[in-house]
Amino acid sequence: MRAMKPDINPLCSRQSTQRCHLLTGVLVLLTVLMLESCGGSLYKVKPISALPAMPANAATATAGVLTFRASPLLTDEESQELFESNLQMAGLLPVRMQIAHSGGEPVELKKVKVHLRDAAGNQWQGISAKKAISRILKWNGVFAYNPESRKTFEKEFRAYELDLKTPLTQGQREGFLIFLSPRKEPVASPRGLVLTIDGLSQPIVLNLN
Repeated sequence: MRAMKPDINPLCSRQSTQRCHLLTGVLVLLTVLMLESCGGSLYKVKPISALPAMPANAATATAGVLTFRASPLLTDEESQELFESNLQMAGLLPVRMQIAHSGGEPVELKKVKVHLRDAAGNQWQGISAKKAISRILKWNGVFAYNPESRKTFEKEFRAYELDLKTPLTQGQREGFLIFLSPRKEPVASPRGLVLTIDGLSQPIVLNLN
């Protein structure tokens, strides 16, 4: 008795071939994208040297030889311009600060504590650049990435973090402080932001908006 050959539907065969080709194309595309991302950053962060001048209307206060100026980044356009990421939607508020030393002995900043509150009396928690990066990636759903790309992004982002660990000599220092919204919700036009700086010869109060 002769063996029966399986009845192969030509249409099914063509569909399987098409699916195979599609899968192969997707894999090739993913491979290309991964290769292109090697060594690059997850986000295109502007170099800190490209930071524009401090806004003319920045809040200003002086204590002894130190003058403080601060300005919050309230819009997503501002954070996108610098970090290619919407920090406000991740519940983060970057506050740009400049500290100028007019002369004399170096000033120790290790004991400096910065607090932020809004018109409703809510306290905004100051967080490190490292924690801010984790929130940015989590909010954007970025879980699969080249480890080197994350390292590059962290290095570029942390270059903006204000250094409060090194004594300040004559001249000026500038950077960002990052605050987390009270309920960890997206930042939406906060009112009456007041920045308080403790740990110096006298407290500093800056009305940001």
